[in-house]
Amino acid sequence: MRTYDLHTHHYTAEYFAAVRESGGDYSFARDPTGREIITLRGARFFGVTPAMTDLTARLDAMDEAGIDVAVLSLSTPNLFFLPAERQPDLARRMNDAYAQAVADHPDRLRAFASIPMDEPDAALAELHRALDELRLSGVVLLSNIGGRALTDPAYRPFFAEADRMRLCVFLHPMIPPTGQESLSEFVLGPLVAFPFDTTLAVARMCYSGMLREFPDIRWIVAHAGGAIPWLLERLDNGYRDFAENREHIDELPSAYLKRLYYDTVTFSPYALAMLRDLFGADHLVMGSDFPHLLGAIDRAVPSIRAMHAPVAEQDKILGGTAQSILANW
Repeated sequence: MRTYDLHTHHYTAEYFAAVRESGGDYSFARDPTGREIITLRGARFFGVTPAMTDLTARLDAMDEAGIDVAVLSLSTPNLFFLPAERQPDLARRMNDAYAQAVADHPDRLRAFASIPMDEPDAALAELHRALDELRLSGVVLLSNIGGRALTDPAYRPFFAEADRMRLCVFLHPMIPPTGQESLSEFVLGPLVAFPFDTTLAVARMCYSGMLREFPDIRWIVAHAGGAIPWLLERLDNGYRDFAENREHIDELPSAYLKRLYYDTVTFSPYALAMLRDLFGADHLVMGSDFPHLLGAIDRAVPSIRAMHAPVAEQDKILGGTAQSILANW
């Protein structure tokens, strides 16, 4: 049984240069320890670590952690620090770089494509180029696209095609579009706001009927689903109590949410046990969030092996489920 890390990020020097030169809300700075960081409107966004651009260091870390295959993705802000007309070019360049990394290490690496969602025609074209020609394994999307919800009608053609393709979509959080001024201290954006924007995105997709309309998209929800596991019964109560929450769906929200997949980037034995009880081992996939500071590649495999679950279930989480949902695997 091979182990698969489905939540792990890779950048290129070219990507960081594009962020540096964008002249927008993102800039480079130093934290109090002297570490290089990227900031969003002056607030810490994420710290830059050497392994983010070093595939050799990544493979060494994977070997030490007992991870056979990493599925690379471009994290927040993905392409969406750029205006719409500049997103397709960066998407092509990043997806080409990912495809080259996979070609150089075919037994160790796979990748999720980045998609220029704000250019609808280019989004569909890049989807097919990335999956059909580059043979990438799915796509990564953010919980909001420059402040726009994934339920925005502009994105509907993309999701209709994703559903037809039974596409694997890794849903990664983004800073919420409102209230950013309250997140400028204590790294509250990544620590707290990220998982709650994921939660808002998933709840909105559910109540809007998007999960009902496009049932064959294989969503992987980052960071153990944010607050979704803890709010499952409350979301069901929202269906029971409010007519507008029954307008677009005909089952309890939990029925739709249990069809999604959730990564294990919590590393908490208590949270993992709850995830298994709620969604089943066959809807959990391993993640490390390497090489971000909040990630823990050394805990990714042990946290699953420490679960009070049969070895067969642990094996599903560590790799079996990944192999069943990834494209071009």
